[in-house]
Amino acid sequence: MGAKASKGGAKMSASSEYSAESIQVLEGLEAVRKRPAMYIGSTDARGLHHLVYEVVDNSIDEALAGFCNEIRVTLNPEGSVTVEDDGRGIPVDTHPKYGKPAVEIVLTVLHSGGKFDDKSYKVSGGLHGVGVSVVNALSEWFEVRVARNGKLYKQRYEYGVPTTPLEVVGTADITGTIQRFKPDSKVFETLEFSYETLQNRLRELAFLTEGLSITFTDGRDPANVKKEVFHYDGGVVGFVKWLNGAKTPIHPEVVYLKSVNGTHEVEAAIQYTDGYTESTYAYANNIHTVEGGTHLIGFRQGLTRAILEYAKRRNLLKGSEVGIGGEDVREGLTAILSVRLKNPQFEGQTKMKLGNSEMTGLVSSAIYQQLFTYFDEHPSVGEMIIGKALAAARAREAARKAREMARRKSLFDSAALPGKLADCSERDPARSEIFIVEGESAGGSAKQGRDRRFQAILPLRGKIINVEKARLDKALENVEVQNLITAFGTSIGDEFSIEGARYHRVIIMTDADVDGAHIRTLLLTFFYRHMRQLIDKGYIYIAQPPLYRLEKEKKIHYAYTEQEKDKVLKEIGSEKVAISRYKGLGEMNPAQLWETTLDPAKRVLLQVTVEDAVAADELFSKLMGDEVEPRRAFIMEHARAVANLDI
Repeated sequence: MGAKASKGGAKMSASSEYSAESIQVLEGLEAVRKRPAMYIGSTDARGLHHLVYEVVDNSIDEALAGFCNEIRVTLNPEGSVTVEDDGRGIPVDTHPKYGKPAVEIVLTVLHSGGKFDDKSYKVSGGLHGVGVSVVNALSEWFEVRVARNGKLYKQRYEYGVPTTPLEVVGTADITGTIQRFKPDSKVFETLEFSYETLQNRLRELAFLTEGLSITFTDGRDPANVKKEVFHYDGGVVGFVKWLNGAKTPIHPEVVYLKSVNGTHEVEAAIQYTDGYTESTYAYANNIHTVEGGTHLIGFRQGLTRAILEYAKRRNLLKGSEVGIGGEDVREGLTAILSVRLKNPQFEGQTKMKLGNSEMTGLVSSAIYQQLFTYFDEHPSVGEMIIGKALAAARAREAARKAREMARRKSLFDSAALPGKLADCSERDPARSEIFIVEGESAGGSAKQGRDRRFQAILPLRGKIINVEKARLDKALENVEVQNLITAFGTSIGDEFSIEGARYHRVIIMTDADVDGAHIRTLLLTFFYRHMRQLIDKGYIYIAQPPLYRLEKEKKIHYAYTEQEKDKVLKEIGSEKVAISRYKGLGEMNPAQLWETTLDPAKRVLLQVTVEDAVAADELFSKLMGDEVEPRRAFIMEHARAVANLDI
C-alpha cells in the first residue's frame, strides 16, 4: 500500500502504463457553474474546502496505486491553493479520440479520468472523474504543471476554459503534478479556508495511507507561516492510538484486523476504553463516509457476532440477568474501519455513504473471523470487553426504566414540563426557540425581557453532569439533564426522535467567564454525545452577550469583543466615556438583555456545526475526559488565543 518510488518522483514501469488512452470521456462540463452545489454539496465553507479535497484525492489515488511518496498542500497569500505530488504526472500526450492533450480533457470534461478502467488504478477515491474538472470550472483561474517524460509542461485556465495551450516550459528529472487554483468569488459565499478543517482532513489521510508524507503549509500571512508534516508509519493502528490519547484504554494493545479478498481489502483497528460512547469512523478508499453505509453495517454485525459467540463459548454470560445487544458491545469502542474496493458506489458526489451491497457480508465475515481468532489468542482481552459490555447492558436497562418512568409522568402529570421552564405561546417548533440560561438571576432577567410569543427560557441551577465521565443511566439521574430532555421533547438514547423537538433553535446563553465557558462545554458535550441530531440539523446556537457597555452623553453603545470596544472608543472619542464591563448576564436588566442578546433583529448568534466528527470527538475527550495531561497541553497550546483563562 505504501509508495514504492524513491523520494522526488515515481518511475513508470511497463506493467503500469498510464497514458492518454487511459482517459475515458463520459460527458461534457455543462451546468457546473450554474448549479455548483450539485457537484460539491454547497457553496458555503463546506463546498469551498471540498475543492481542496477533490484535488488532494487524486494525489492520494496515486499513492494508493504505489506511485506517490509525498503530497504538499499550500495556502497562498492571494487566496489560491497549491497541491503538489510526486506521482506519475497527469498524461500529456494527445488523446487518440478527442485530439487534445489528456491533461486538458481531465481538467475540462466532466466524468473524464483514469478511474474508469481496470488498468491505471486498482482502487480510487476520486471515482466519479468530476472532481478536478469541477474545481477548474469553479475557479477564477487554474494552473497545472506536469513533470513527465523528462519535460515540464504548463497550462492555464480561467473559469474552466483554457487560456493557453499546453506548452513545454522546461525539463524535469522527476515526475509529478502541481495544481494551483483560486476559487471563484462569484460562486462561493466565503473564500476563507479554515486551517483546522484542512489540517484534520490531511492528518486523517496520512493515517490512512501508511508511509505517505503530507506537508501542509499556511502561507497566507508571509510574516507568520505555519507548516506541519503528517507522516504515520502505524497506519490505522496509529490513528486509534491518536484518538485515544486523552482516553484510558482497558486493554493496552490496539487490535489490528486485516483481510484481502480479491480486489476487496478490509482493514480495521479497534481498542476499548473505560468511556461510555462509541467512536467508530468508516472509510472507503480513504474517503470518510460520514453517513456510514454497507461497510459499517457489516463491521458492526461482525463485531457483535464475534463478541457474543466468544462469550457463549467461554460461558461468560451464565447467570446474567440482561442480554447483550449491539449497542452494549460498542460502548467505549474506538475503531477505524478502512475498506478498499474496485468500484465503490457512493451516494452523491460528496461521498457521504457507501452503497455497495456486497460489502456488508464481506466485511461482516472478515471482522468476525479475524476478531474471533484474536480472542482465542488473547482471551484476557475478550473477557475484559465482554465484562464491559455486560456492565453497559445493565446500565442500558436502568436507563430504559428511568425513561419509562419519565414517560409515565409526562402522560399522567399535566405539569410534566419543568417548573422552571417559562414556555412560549407559539406551538410551531420552526418558529420557537429556547434559551438555556446560566443561573437564576440571569434567568429572571431573561424571562422578563423575552418575547413570550416565541421565546422560552430554561434557567440552569449550577452545572449539568459531565456525560463524558458518566453512563446514560447516571446522566438521567441529574435533575438539570431531566429538565433539558423534558423541555426539548425529543427523549434521549435509542428513543431519541428529532421529530419530537419542541424548538428548532436551542440557544446556550452563559456568562463570558471561565464558569460560563465550562457550562457551555458541558452542554455541548451532552448534545454531541446524546442528542447529536440537534447539532446536525442546525438547531444548536450560542448566544453572544456583550462584554462592555459604553455610555457617552446618555448614548449607549455595546461592544462584544475587546477589538470592538477599541473601535467604538475611536469612533465616539475616548473622553468622558463611562465604560462598564459585564461580569455576568445577571448584571443586565431585562431591557438591556433584550436589546443586546434576545432581540432577533440585533443579537449575535453562533450556530454550532460539526464539520469534522473525528476532530470533535478528540476535542471533547481532551476537554471533558479523565486524563489531565492532554487537557493541560490543550489549554497551554491555546492560551494565547483566549482572553479570559483560568488554568
